[in-house]
Amino acid sequence: MKPQDIIAGKSSLWIFGYGSLVWKPDFKYKRSEVGYIEGYKRRFWHGDNFHRGNDESPGRVVTLIEDDDATTWGVAFEVSGSQLEESLKYLNVRETVRGGYITKMVDFFPHGEDRSPVQALVYIATTDNPLFLGPASPEEIGAQIAVCRGKTGHNLEYLLRLAEFMRSSCPHVEDHHLFAIETAALTVVSYLLAAQ
Repeated sequence: MKPQDIIAGKSSLWIFGYGSLVWKPDFKYKRSEVGYIEGYKRRFWHGDNFHRGNDESPGRVVTLIEDDDATTWGVAFEVSGSQLEESLKYLNVRETVRGGYITKMVDFFPHGEDRSPVQALVYIATTDNPLFLGPASPEEIGAQIAVCRGKTGHNLEYLLRLAEFMRSSCPHVEDHHLFAIETAALTVVSYLLAAQ
C-alpha cells in the first residue's frame, strides 16, 4: 500500500504505533489515543541495522505477528490536513525504507467504555523481510538488546521506554513477552556493570 493510495480521498487518518511511535512519533498530529488492535501480538522478532543496531550487530525491535486471540496495546495518532502527507512521507522513510515494514489497515479500539473502533494504518515487518530475525528466548533477545546501538541510540532505551509506556499508559495489561525481555536485558546490563 503506497502513501498516495492511503490518503486518496481522505482528509484525516489514524496511525497506530506499538513500538517507538508510542513514545517518539516525531511527526505532527491532531490528537492521540491509547488503545489496542486485535488479531496481532507484539514481538521483538525484527532486526534493526539502522536505528538501534548496525549490519554487524542488528538490534531487535518489535513487529506484529498474526494471532487471532491476541491484542496489542499502543497509541493511535490522528493526522489531518498537511499533517497527513508529511507524516506519511516521514514514516515511509523511518519504517519502510530503513525498517522494511509494510502497511496495513486495521481496526483500532480506543481505551474506554462505549468507544467505537476506527480504521488505522499500521506498519508491520513480515517474515519475508531480510531483517526479520524471528523468535528466540527472552534471554537471547534481552542479551542482544543490552549490547546493541544504532544511529538513533541504544537498543536498551527502545526496550525500556516501551516497557515504561505499557506500565504508565496500560497498567491493566500484562505483556509477558515485553516484560520478560526487559528483565533479561537488565540482568545482562547489571552483570556487565558488575564486571567492570
